[in-house]
Amino acid sequence: MLTDLGLEELWDYRSSYIRPDDFDSFWDSTLAEARELDIKAEAVPVETPLRTLDVYDVTFSGFGGDRIRAWLRTPKGQSGLPAVVQYHGYGGNRGSAVENLTWASAGFAHLQVEVRDQRGGAGFMTRGIADRSTYFYRKVFTDAVRAVDAVRELGSSDVAVIGNSQGGGIALAVAGLVPGLAAVHAQAPFLCDFRRALNVCGRPPYTELTTYIAENRRSGIFPTLSYFDGVGFAARAVAPAWFSIGLMDDIVPPSTVFGAYHAYAGPRHIAVWEHSAHEAGGSDDLDIALDAFRSRLLELP
Repeated sequence: MLTDLGLEELWDYRSSYIRPDDFDSFWDSTLAEARELDIKAEAVPVETPLRTLDVYDVTFSGFGGDRIRAWLRTPKGQSGLPAVVQYHGYGGNRGSAVENLTWASAGFAHLQVEVRDQRGGAGFMTRGIADRSTYFYRKVFTDAVRAVDAVRELGSSDVAVIGNSQGGGIALAVAGLVPGLAAVHAQAPFLCDFRRALNVCGRPPYTELTTYIAENRRSGIFPTLSYFDGVGFAARAVAPAWFSIGLMDDIVPPSTVFGAYHAYAGPRHIAVWEHSAHEAGGSDDLDIALDAFRSRLLELP
């Protein structure tokens, strides 16, 4: 069943989010501080049974110089390819060296980034939330930007960013923070339009925030969240973007995705999957992104 507004109402919906006056300066200074440290991108070959792909264990310096890990997969014996940087869902990880082979098999360098600390568990939504400078996602979004810096350092000049759920929200943040990206795919992006999400969503992870407010009488978290809202990043983003949403999604309310979509400053497309939930079209939606990215980055018909 529908979990949010009907489709006609979603097309009309606009987020009430207001971007802070110092949003840009906050992020400009955050990234400038991170880039004062050497990226130190290292790619160590990994032995796998894969015959058509090379796999590398990548590390690079993220927020505060912390070492962040990723898998880099490339077609066998090739380098300097257009890259797709992928961020994973909430509480997940980068998986094993032989998982998630689609993008490399399609001809891209594929960097699968691991979100710091998130090998299972919960509670990340409220970690450090009392202040914007200590909030968990300040570190995560900075790490994600540095992942693009790292893959460029490793030889890919054309870079796209992608993700599902939390990964989609991270990809949107990167799209708003990194100039010169080739494309964006945000599948059911989480971390958008927080006020709307907390009003209509009764499922985790958003309920981590509502529970925190109820238990601590801390409705004042919204000033912090305003620096991390995907709607704010979308208004800065200009790379061509492909969004998707399932109208039966009870984890990421469709209206929050449309809030970011309508604010997006660059060329934008959205696939609405009427009978999908949080998978937002799943492999069918992936086919759309693959076709778009192949024609845009690999210049194939």
